[in-house]
Parts: sequence; C-alpha cells; structure tokens
Amino acid sequence: MLEPSLPATAPPPLTRQMTWWILILPATMVAALWSRNLYLLDWTHILSASLWTGADLFLGFVLSTVLRRLSPAERKAVIQFLVPRTLLYLPIAALTTSTAGWYLANWLGFLAPGNANRPWIFAALAITTILTVQGLGVLLPNQVRIWRELQRPNPDPDRIWKINRVNLRLAGVQGVLQLIILLVMAHLVMG
Repeated sequence: MLEPSLPATAPPPLTRQMTWWILILPATMVAALWSRNLYLLDWTHILSASLWTGADLFLGFVLSTVLRRLSPAERKAVIQFLVPRTLLYLPIAALTTSTAGWYLANWLGFLAPGNANRPWIFAALAITTILTVQGLGVLLPNQVRIWRELQRPNPDPDRIWKINRVNLRLAGVQGVLQLIILLVMAHLVMG
C-alpha cells in the first residue's frame, strides 16, 4: 500500500537545525581551565572525545554502508536531515577534545622532557592534527556545499552523492584513526 505523500515544505533555517547543545562542551572546558579544575577538564575531554569518536565511527562504518543501499530520494532525505545537525556538532566536539587533551597532557606533566608518555602524547597530537585538518579542511566545507545544493529548487543528486561519497570515505579514514587514537589513550591510561 502506498503512503500518501506529504506536501513539500521549506526546511527550517539552518540555525534552527544545528545541534546548539554541543556548545556546553567548550563552555565547560573554559570553566575548567579558568578554575583549574582537573576533574572537570578530564570529564570534558572524555565526554567530547566520546561524542566525536562515536560520531566518526557511526558515520564511517554504519551510515556509509546504509546510504549506499538507499534510493537517491531516501539518500537525499537522510543527508538533508544529517548535514545541518553535524555542521556545528563535529567541529566543536573535535576542537574541544583536542584543546582539553592538550591542557590535560600539560597539567599532568606528560609534555615534560623525559616523561615516558611524551611520545604517546605527540602520537595523539599527530593523529588529532590529521583528523582536524580532514574535518575542518575537507568534511566541513563539503557539508556546506551539500547543504547549499540541497537548498536549490532542483538540487543535483549526482553532485550531492559525489561530494557525500568523498565525505563517507573520509569518515571511514577518520573512524580508523579514531580507533588508533583510542589505543594511544588506553596506553596513556594504563602507562
């Protein structure tokens, strides 16, 4: 049985679709830095890292395989819903994670010359730098391109899919790098 189609309505403005609650993380990080609260800074780092890593793993390994199996109209609907919600979420989670992590490493003395964990911190920094450059330099601009294309009266589904395919591949790379950085973090915790 066919479902009745809903009338086409204009999507809400981009600012109403974004995940504004994510700004709680950098605000908490700033409060932790200002008050020099190690516990709060560690909590912020762990929570933002969990949200960032979880999103990267989900996008890279789960959603990418689902999108490949959807019809173009279904794919468009998912992308149209997802893109505005990740525009703020992913960069804020990534930047909060890395900034809080750097301060934690410094406060805990891991950056001191001669500290046995110092190479592991620089490995984490290298991985985080790659993740951040890919995220802010490629994924985020591509998301904006997709969102703009979807706002056109007749969006080009091939263009959207081509851009999104790059994002999905990079999300897979990001997922693998996230797994590697989890190994580095596990070493730091157990080291």
